Amino acid sequence: MKTIAISAIFAGALTLGGFSAAQAWEPTKPVEFVVTSGAGGGTDNFARLVQAIITKHKLMEQPIVVVNKGGGSGAEGYVYGKGAKGDPTHVIFGTNNAYLLPYVAKLGYKYTDLTPVAAMALDEFLLWVKGDAPYADAKSYVDAVKAKPMGFKMGGSQSKDTDQTLTSMIQDATGTKWIYVPFQGGSAAAVQLAGGHIDSNVNNPNENVGQWKAGQVKPLCVFAPEQLAKGEPIHDGKGWGEIPTCKSAGIPIESFRMPRTVWLPADVPADAVTYYANVLEKVSQTPEWKEFIQRTAQTAKFMKGKEFTDFVAKDDAANKKVFEEEGWVVK
Repeated sequence: MKTIAISAIFAGALTLGGFSAAQAWEPTKPVEFVVTSGAGGGTDNFARLVQAIITKHKLMEQPIVVVNKGGGSGAEGYVYGKGAKGDPTHVIFGTNNAYLLPYVAKLGYKYTDLTPVAAMALDEFLLWVKGDAPYADAKSYVDAVKAKPMGFKMGGSQSKDTDQTLTSMIQDATGTKWIYVPFQGGSAAAVQLAGGHIDSNVNNPNENVGQWKAGQVKPLCVFAPEQLAKGEPIHDGKGWGEIPTCKSAGIPIESFRMPRTVWLPADVPADAVTYYANVLEKVSQTPEWKEFIQRTAQTAKFMKGKEFTDFVAKDDAANKKVFEEEGWVVK
């Protein structure tokens, strides 16, 4: 009888364990990766690489469909995500624009209409000038701008976005004043700088690397707390790892970085958030992802849970302060 009782308890434990395991959430239908940019943009490349890695390494059983909804600087994708409330098969790929866009425009969604899942990398920002500009370092360029307020043009991707926000921060920190010229994307700003139509920009590494290889532009400093990882030389024997930090070069801004973020709609099961965070963390550990990070000179930084929400709160506050000072906040 004792043996039978023990066997029954053991069998019950297995049944309960099996029932618990069976209840672990996973998608039961195809998953949409909603990209808050147009085809070929940084967010699009980010999402499609994640899709390719998941498929190659069989990290999800359900197929993934990538859908581009980049209208309104990405707002279209977030509004679409809001409309999928409670549906955990809509995964939204974006940046910090997920929580910053509603400050500067009246949109059909709020940050609380989304559920934070993870950040997978940090896009760095560098101060660039034309390749033949007479400035050897950031300090000499800043001094020139300070001596001639509104006499220099700073180009960037769109208005009231990351590039203009950073420009405003530089101006406040150094007492300078540029004419800010917005373009449709960082690639366009890079072309305009190479052609001498603007004097500088604050592009990501990947957006200016082609012009740097050709010697048409040159980086003066990076807005990061430490220098970028060393790699192959890009131009004139120099690579990303040789670029000084902006703080050490005379611009008192320690860090300005844009996170590559992933979200779900509101009111999804907590287990679904955990599921996707774990899948994305596995993606971040693959050779393909590490190669992508190195090639695009991003910083590998995976965040989920409290670490991610704490980062969002800090980044949100820092950017909101600039928006309020510039008068960009829509009432």
